[in-house]
Amino acid sequence: MAARTITRADLSEAICHEVGLSRVDAAELVEAVLDEVSDALARGETVKISSFGSFSIREKAERWGRNPKTGEPARIDPRRVLVFRASHVLKDRMNGIQSNGIDDLE
Repeated sequence: MAARTITRADLSEAICHEVGLSRVDAAELVEAVLDEVSDALARGETVKISSFGSFSIREKAERWGRNPKTGEPARIDPRRVLVFRASHVLKDRMNGIQSNGIDDLE
């Protein structure tokens, strides 16, 4: 299975064909959605997209690790990390299972 990356342009093109918006309007819509999601996450909010999954921020405390190259102990600063948890609908779709006989993501 060859890996393929879906880009903003791909999303815009899909919206253009599926909804019938112009390419410019579809690109603006994609940008607006992504901006809203990233702004909400930056504020520390959880973003839930029905039948897809949820994005949240997790606070990671300072800890000690090891430099893999030298083997010396190294301090890892506290940080915030993005966490994605897929919905059961998405997990089922990835495994070729339709939930309730309906393909919710099409």
